[in-house]
Amino acid sequence: MLIDLFPRAHARFQKLPLLGDHLDGLAQQLTVQGFRPSRIRRRICKAPVLEAMLASLGIRDLGELSRERLLSLAPRPARNQRELSALVRSMAAFLADRDLVQGVDPGPGEVLVRSYLEFLRQVRGLAVSTLRHHRRTALDLLKFLGYDDRPEVLETISSQHIEAFVVQGAKTLGRGSLQHLVSQLRCLLRFLATRGEVASGLDAHIDTPPTYRDEQLPRAQPWEAVQALLAEIDCTTPVGRRDYAMCLLMATYGLRASEVAALQLDSLLWRSGQIRLDRPKGRKPLALPLTDEVGTALVDYLRHGRPRSQHRRVFLGSRQPVVPLRPGAVRAAFRRRVQRSGTGFPDAGTHCVRHSLAIHLLRSDVSIESIGGLLGHRSLVTTGQYLRLDDNALRAAALDLPLPVKEVRP
Repeated sequence: MLIDLFPRAHARFQKLPLLGDHLDGLAQQLTVQGFRPSRIRRRICKAPVLEAMLASLGIRDLGELSRERLLSLAPRPARNQRELSALVRSMAAFLADRDLVQGVDPGPGEVLVRSYLEFLRQVRGLAVSTLRHHRRTALDLLKFLGYDDRPEVLETISSQHIEAFVVQGAKTLGRGSLQHLVSQLRCLLRFLATRGEVASGLDAHIDTPPTYRDEQLPRAQPWEAVQALLAEIDCTTPVGRRDYAMCLLMATYGLRASEVAALQLDSLLWRSGQIRLDRPKGRKPLALPLTDEVGTALVDYLRHGRPRSQHRRVFLGSRQPVVPLRPGAVRAAFRRRVQRSGTGFPDAGTHCVRHSLAIHLLRSDVSIESIGGLLGHRSLVTTGQYLRLDDNALRAAALDLPLPVKEVRP
């Protein structure tokens, strides 16, 4: 690979004592990731500079180096020496994947949280996205308590410590988010109590902020607004074709942003005319008919908008390196389309489309059970949160106002 990039100077790079044997593999990996040869060349050209930096630190073998220490060599701010910084990050990832640099042993807090997440996964069957929230809360609490420095701190933890942590979180969270935080804390404290690491009953001493059922209006928008948003997307560009296909999937099947990002090429069953969805929360695969409109949009994107890549995810980024979109990128693309549309569609996030679809199906006389199955709900109570306000049904149930009674004078 280096010979193709540097026909005359490849030997100079291969002679580098520490990095020379790995530059060819790095170039191949960057090629697979979708980098253009010109960008790979600019990155490899900084290898002698990085080699000199390692030599100045007295590094004689890459085995003496940790990934974190290698990353610390990236110039800050990165824009001053962009290519050198990019080389450091690429090399760190390349060497770590091959176990050629030292890993960092997890601290006591990380070990405890890993066992906690395994419990949530095996016993409670929580989705990956939910596990991330539990992980963040658990790590934040252990850091607040100074667990890594003093693991014995759990033996003396009291309700005052927990309350102080909740008060700290309340400074930046609303009532709804704070309620989730308290729920996650209770779950963690019950887990620790079963292991005998904290006193039992601590979870019962945490007050949760008051929230009221149905206190907020649903985010559903008129179905005409959803159709207008789709019509405003420019499908003449690769990114436009991608964004239109993603938004159409949300509007047709009520997919979450995480489900759109996770869609695989193997999930498109063209011969049988189906699309197979893996619901992360229900954990039950669902096969649905692949509509002509969705199929046409996907084919248009796959043929004329999707970058060439070995990734099996359907939706990829448009910049180098070409990588699959994450749920946050799907939400960001949706927000950009909303802002550019000029249709008055509110910037309420991708979940707004799920709510709109649920109301649209209800008004089309689709049963609540079918709507819940399409949205991947385990309980009809969850589906009811999407359907709790049906304007047309409410107007039909309203009684006429009584006419004012004229006062009759004797």
